[in-house]
Amino acid sequence: MSRQEKKSRIKLAMGQLLVEGGEPERNLERAKKMIAQAKEYGAELIVLPETIDFAWTHPSAFDEALPIPGAYSNRLCSWAKQYGIYICAGLTEKRSDGRLFNTALLVDNNGEILIKYHKINLIEVEQPYYEIGDILRVVDSPWGKIGINICADNYRESVHIGKTLGAMGARIILSPSSWTVNHGISEIDDPYEDKWVKPLSYIATMYDCLVISTTSVGYIVGGPYEGKKMVGCSLAVTEKGIIGQGQFNEFAGEVIYVDADIHPQNAFGSVLNQKISSKGFAQEVDLWKK
Repeated sequence: MSRQEKKSRIKLAMGQLLVEGGEPERNLERAKKMIAQAKEYGAELIVLPETIDFAWTHPSAFDEALPIPGAYSNRLCSWAKQYGIYICAGLTEKRSDGRLFNTALLVDNNGEILIKYHKINLIEVEQPYYEIGDILRVVDSPWGKIGINICADNYRESVHIGKTLGAMGARIILSPSSWTVNHGISEIDDPYEDKWVKPLSYIATMYDCLVISTTSVGYIVGGPYEGKKMVGCSLAVTEKGIIGQGQFNEFAGEVIYVDADIHPQNAFGSVLNQKISSKGFAQEVDLWKK
């Protein structure tokens, strides 16, 4: 499909999934139901959270995580083909040498893995669990190039990861996530403005792209964040702002649907860099000072 033939609009779903620590069968069964629900709605792509098999930093992953390809990734591929939908989701990957990676996959509607990405910006508490990734990729799709990162890759100090995907031509950036807060945080509080809305909006604005970050819900059991909770608030962001958002609640497992315009990439290489430079400094200062 040539650049001129790319689809200019996408129907997508954010699967804000209840992820239980150390319960891959239950987690994946819920994921399958969300995939089927998204297809029934007419979604062409669904984005699920980070490490939906064992949950983020759950100790059981050391002994029970599987390779990719492997049984868990094969299920995602099978469901993508069965329902005819693109799937982006996070899994825990174990290499033959025993090392673990926090991994995100993009699977096309024929069940083929297009991207396997390893999280780069590992926060301190997860470094004993996962190895640091060393590759960023974009891949062609019916909507233009798609790139993947994971959760804390979008922190302010690591926003260059999303910017690199934008510079590589990504029209859509997908980010499986596991946003956590202390157990006392309620719906009245909003800890996400600085931590998530601002950096995602910055990337979307600078590169005129669609950024999707789907996070999990539920209480964390096991690992360094035990007792904290994942409260949803999944986000779909463009240069116009937030166009889709999940509920802010640890019990808010749901599928959020978004119809979004996809703008063609009309500048490349040095031309793109000049455009970003000309508007980037003023917008960056304005974004972070709010």
